[in-house]
Formats: sequence, C-alpha cells, structure tokens
Amino acid sequence: MSQALELSVIVPVFNEVENIALLWMELDAVLGRLGRSAEIVFVDDGSTDGSADAIRAVMAQDPRVRLLCFDANAGLTAAFHAGYEAARGQIVATLDGDLQNDPQDLPLLLAALEGTDAAVGWRRQRRDPWPRRASSRVANAIRNWLTGDAVRDSACSLRVMRRECVGAIPPYTGMHRFVPTLLRTAGYQVVEVPVHHRPRRFGRSKYGIKNRALRAFVDLLAVRWMMRRAVRYRVREVTRQETTASATPRRPSGGGA
Repeated sequence: MSQALELSVIVPVFNEVENIALLWMELDAVLGRLGRSAEIVFVDDGSTDGSADAIRAVMAQDPRVRLLCFDANAGLTAAFHAGYEAARGQIVATLDGDLQNDPQDLPLLLAALEGTDAAVGWRRQRRDPWPRRASSRVANAIRNWLTGDAVRDSACSLRVMRRECVGAIPPYTGMHRFVPTLLRTAGYQVVEVPVHHRPRRFGRSKYGIKNRALRAFVDLLAVRWMMRRAVRYRVREVTRQETTASATPRRPSGGGA
C-alpha cells in the first residue's frame, strides 16, 4: 500500500464486536464511491468481548484495514490520539465504532472541507435516550459559555480535518470533547455540518451522565485555561532587500564652495 494516501478513517472501538463487520461494510461502500486512496484504522481500546478478533477477520478481506490494540482500556482521547499518530492520509476522518455515526455522511463532510481546515458534524436529531440528549444540551451550553465559542455539538466524533490539524489536539484525557474549539484556538478554520445520528442497535453505551459530568467539567476548565494562555502574536520577517535598501548610504546633497 502506498504511503501517500488521500484519506485515513480512524475508528475507536471498545467492546463493539457485533458492530465491526457491519461498520466495515458501510465504510467499504462509501469509500468505493469516493474513489480515493484510503485506509481504515481501527483502534481497539482494550476490548474484552472479541472486538479485536472481529477486526482481524475484516483485515483478512480488506488490505486497507489496520488494527491498533491497547493493552488495557485507555479512553477515547487516547484511542483517537493513537489513530492520529498512525494515520498516513492527507485528510483524517473520525467516527465512533457503535454504528450511531453514519458513514454516508463522510462525502458531505469531505465536500465541506474544501476551502477550510476542518469540517465537524453536529447531530441535528439525536437518537439517544432523553436524559442523555438533555445532558448534552446543557454540556454544550456550558462549554460555549466558558470558552466563548459557538459550537452546536462539540462531542460529535464524526469529523474530517486536514492532517496538520491533529497537532492542535493535545494528548490529554477528555480533549476529544473539545476538538472544534481547540482547532479554532490554534488558528484553524472549522465549519459545522449537520449529520445523521442513528439509534444504537447492538451493545450498550460506555458513557453516561454519572461517569462523565464532573470529569467533563474539569476538562472544560483545562481547555479554558489553555485558551487564555495561548500565545498570540503577529510577526513579519524583514527581507534582505529591505535591509540592503536601508543600509545603502545616501550621497549628500550639496552646494559648492
């Protein structure tokens, strides 16, 4: 496989064995229509249900598929970061491994990427239980209030960005929730695109209000601190021509004796 790929699709996975083959088939169909050189990087975040074996079965059928395995569960930010580090594509796409993100939205996001640095999805109609929808609405409002940003759906994992953007996402736990704001803080242009969201068919969610609310708020304070401490300046390099012109001695104007 060529090292110069157009697209890397990163898929974090934690105990999603029933979803692997279905997600791969959907991605295969979408990538076939796109006609771009691509790879699919699954990152197994310490699964205990056989997810890694399911990905190996897919690898046997598709040379574009790669697998990174964590020794133990390290969290979503770590999984995304490992994928960023391994990605070989000029454009990096991400989506969840639970089938709730729709791969059919990737062409829409790629089209929106033209002329900008990143295109991030916002789930216009969430297909989650109402307590989770309500908590996400409150969380987005608090994020925007404390950061001064205006992001409809900061935690949506369905995104595409140019490769250079990934360096603006620090490898600290929880940063996957703030990607649009972190990119804008680094000076990148970000557009939001409405995308589909589907009900979970298999398995169960790994995140809930109890296990993420306080942690997410602490992470938000860290992001706010980084935004306030970000180095901002305007600089211009002085050219050699300018230096030469200013250093040229002038002949005195004069009068005669």
